[in-house]
Amino acid sequence: MAETAVSLDDKYALESGRVYLTGTQALVRLPMIQRQRDAAAGLDTAAYVTGYRGSPLGGLDQQMERAKPFLERNNIVFRPGVNEDLAATAIWGTQQLNLYPDAKHQGVFSMWYGKGPGVDRSGDVFKHGNLAGSSTHGGVLLLTGDDHTAKSSTTAHQSEYAFVDAMIPVLNPAGVQEFIDLGIYGWAMSRYSGCWVAYKAIAETVDSSASVYVDPQRVQITLPTDFAMPEGGLNIRWPDEFLPQEERQHRYKLNAALAFARANRLDKAVISSPRKRLGIVTTGKSYLDVRQALDDLGITEEMALDVGISIYKVAMPWPLEREGVREFAEGMEEVLVVEEKRALMEDQLKEQMYHWRADVRPRVVGKFDENGEWMLSSSGELSPADVARVIAKRLGRWHSSDAIEQRLSFFEQKEASLAQQPPSAKRIPYFCSGCPHNTSTRVPEGSRALAGIGCHFMSLWMDRDTETYTQMGGEGVTWVGQAPFSNDDHVFANLGDGTYYHSGFMAIRQAVAADVNITYKILFNDAVAMTGGQSVDGPLTVPAITRQVEAEGVERIVVVSDEPDKYPTGAPFAHGVSIHHRDELDQVQRDLREFPGVSVLVYDQTCAAEKRRRRKRGTFPDPAKRVMINEAVCEGCGDCSVKSNCLSVVPVETEYGRKRAIDQSSCNKDFSCVKGFCPSFVTVEGGQLRTPDTAAPAGADAAFDDIDLPEPSLPDMNNPYGILVTGVGGTGVVTIGALLGMAAHIEGRGVSVLDMTGLAQKGGAVISHVRIGKTPEDLHAVRIAAGSADLVLGCDLVVAAGADALARMQPGLTHAVINSHETVTSDFASNPDFDLNAPEMRQTIQVAVGETA
Repeated sequence: MAETAVSLDDKYALESGRVYLTGTQALVRLPMIQRQRDAAAGLDTAAYVTGYRGSPLGGLDQQMERAKPFLERNNIVFRPGVNEDLAATAIWGTQQLNLYPDAKHQGVFSMWYGKGPGVDRSGDVFKHGNLAGSSTHGGVLLLTGDDHTAKSSTTAHQSEYAFVDAMIPVLNPAGVQEFIDLGIYGWAMSRYSGCWVAYKAIAETVDSSASVYVDPQRVQITLPTDFAMPEGGLNIRWPDEFLPQEERQHRYKLNAALAFARANRLDKAVISSPRKRLGIVTTGKSYLDVRQALDDLGITEEMALDVGISIYKVAMPWPLEREGVREFAEGMEEVLVVEEKRALMEDQLKEQMYHWRADVRPRVVGKFDENGEWMLSSSGELSPADVARVIAKRLGRWHSSDAIEQRLSFFEQKEASLAQQPPSAKRIPYFCSGCPHNTSTRVPEGSRALAGIGCHFMSLWMDRDTETYTQMGGEGVTWVGQAPFSNDDHVFANLGDGTYYHSGFMAIRQAVAADVNITYKILFNDAVAMTGGQSVDGPLTVPAITRQVEAEGVERIVVVSDEPDKYPTGAPFAHGVSIHHRDELDQVQRDLREFPGVSVLVYDQTCAAEKRRRRKRGTFPDPAKRVMINEAVCEGCGDCSVKSNCLSVVPVETEYGRKRAIDQSSCNKDFSCVKGFCPSFVTVEGGQLRTPDTAAPAGADAAFDDIDLPEPSLPDMNNPYGILVTGVGGTGVVTIGALLGMAAHIEGRGVSVLDMTGLAQKGGAVISHVRIGKTPEDLHAVRIAAGSADLVLGCDLVVAAGADALARMQPGLTHAVINSHETVTSDFASNPDFDLNAPEMRQTIQVAVGETA
């Protein structure tokens, strides 16, 4: 197969053909394409992108910064918001620009980004901005990151209902290609209807990669001919009274959005059987699940046409376009609605069908069957296996086959097998080696702490006397409600510097106003570490924090640092601030808990992961000092782990029993492990780690000449090939997926890569699903279905032996290559005798794949 010449800049520079993009990069490319379309149409426009980071959109700001030269070339301004609702307010301002005569451009189209909690807190702005409307040559797209399974959130989110409340149309793309296509439609819909347009993004699509088409003219916009535009149009105007705004929204703007969706066939039948038996209505990621479920059941498109299965793919789940779905559903015997989380389309469809004639009105099922029994769960997320079971059951009255029955039997056997697996070690996210929170989140004996959003949240599953949590910006305020009724006199509340700048200072203001006894520990680590180490979105220093909280009425303020001498004489701290070494933290906290009212402790220590990154770039000092453990002296007591809570303290099995060592490859030189009274520790000043000798021995090349390596047996690719890569966050799992994906793209294959990262930034489990097909059209779902992995690359034994990975293995089909090295989990930090039980995990994998490991 001919290979395609590619460049890493293709993702933003190539103006036609296919490029290999992640979902995040597609969102960066999207405004560039819109700007190019406008220029081709003779419009002088610019773009404004703003929002606040959060999974699954946590890396969008980083990608925007990296693409800055391309953004500037296309009149795109990227400016992160201090928080989500202020960013949304700035978006509102971009649509007001052309109300004034001094505008530099004919219009500014805008893109807001934020995860589900940011949607919740921005509701007021969304309602105001949407009622006011978009500008004629502007338009607003609201990228909404929903975490359906709460993998990196404190709640599972479904934001569609928030947008329904704000009367904002919702688009739900099903993959990376649709990120671009539906984004272009979204801005056009916004311009035409005057509505702001929401755009749903989940990890299944944002964290996936694919080879996609990027021609700016790929999408052709059709303006409706069946909608009567009212006098004055639907775009923003001034002056504009409140009730006329509401009337336009209710009577015209949503109907204009529906007319636009209808004219451009955003919703369409992708399989239309002449036998109108079972119609499936679905959207977004659920569409991919439906297609994968049919593949898993052995139901090809031709077979679906024959047995009476039709599929209607919805791009705009709210408001649901009536004419298209009616044309599809009328005369069906049954319509099955497949959608994630709570029913949205199903309820609209039933409402619309109320007025249909009984002889053309099908039975509608979805979350519940006709008897009121649960079918498709509204909690968690759906999988292709869940959908396959339901499709098989609903189809059963008309059709079944041996292939379907065998597949259903496999699902049952796999679930039974997983249920019988003994509990094993888990790769739980944890503080990085040398993380300042290892020390800062400790509280004195007899005290308790409250958690919030940030890295310090992980203290909830550590021995830190930290219990309960709040939403972002509410840290410590739960104590305001408890204090009058509690026998406790005082609590500590952890608050990260990023959250403090986002909204947390308001929590401190509330505590001061309520005059409660609380100590805020503001953890200043100089980075928004939870989402990748970004800088706080604005100027923030330790002295500035002390002055700000003093101005809010806090009377007792202290600073604790691992380097207290770094502050120059006369540094602009608030009046009366005392500075202490972190070794004094316990006594400092004991003093603060006796202070009446609100006190603040600013704990200043740079994020360990950021230290590591900056040292590699040469922008942060790297101490010429290393810590070693003499195994001959070490007694394996584990006190060094207790003192440091550090994952770089690892077990070493010797003939004299388990000892300890420092993993020099992950050590971030925090040195808290030496605080114990242990003679086995040795510090080396000025030395460097020995570089291993990688030179091949003499004559090695000649020896290899005699080895006759067989040519690999390549798969026929009649079916997509699935590779599952498992490992630990930060060790290159995502890189492996990216390399395989790019290689497939270069070969001209269709490829998708889904990186299921969760809290990968903190050493959590990572699983990458790589699927390779002949063409992009051969790939439906991006996730490998149950028992469908052709190859498992197990970079970490623990993750490879976990339920998520085992569910994808099948004896006789799956080949497994597993790294048998035992990488310590967080359990070892608190249990010096913890055993991974690696032989049992290897045996579990062996059973799951049969003889192909």
